[in-house]
Amino acid sequence: MDFRHTRKGRTALSAVAITAGLLLTVAGCGGGGDGESDKGASSPSAPTKSSSRGGGKAETQTPETDAVLAEVKGENGLTLTVTSAKRDQGGFVTVEGTVTNNTDNTWIAANWRGDERELSKNGASIAGANLIDQKGKKKYFILRDTSGRCLCTQFTGGVRQGATAQWFAQFPAPPADTTAVDFQVGSMPPASIEISEG
Repeated sequence: MDFRHTRKGRTALSAVAITAGLLLTVAGCGGGGDGESDKGASSPSAPTKSSSRGGGKAETQTPETDAVLAEVKGENGLTLTVTSAKRDQGGFVTVEGTVTNNTDNTWIAANWRGDERELSKNGASIAGANLIDQKGKKKYFILRDTSGRCLCTQFTGGVRQGATAQWFAQFPAPPADTTAVDFQVGSMPPASIEISEG
């Protein structure tokens, strides 16, 4: 008899626990129809907007406008913008930016490839760019591979009139205490930029 009462008691406790669990699940999932729960449901969506800063469009637009390190104009309406200059652990500096063609024709970067004979295979590129360290009185030429190809952008087909193209160029890194350099390419004026740690 005691055994039967114990068994009935366990069954009853199990049924109560399952029922309570189901009620809590339904209460947690239900949206309800009253205004109170609707207000509560709308408040978590407000932080979602602010949390979208990590990957939303607003975040990608903000660095583009704020991250301009330098902008120079020359060559009949050509505009060169530097947006990033980062020192990498590998002992080099990667400089990135855009070039906008405001000239009357397609721009082919003919005089940006550099005068060095080794760079002759780098037509329509930014291979002739260099960094000038005024403090250390040194000029850093663009890095290249063993076949003479620059570690930089090649403007294949040129840049159409009114178009903007992105570019990058890699250089040997100046000493760690050098943070300000001039970026120069072709007949464009030098652009003073700050190097950041990558």
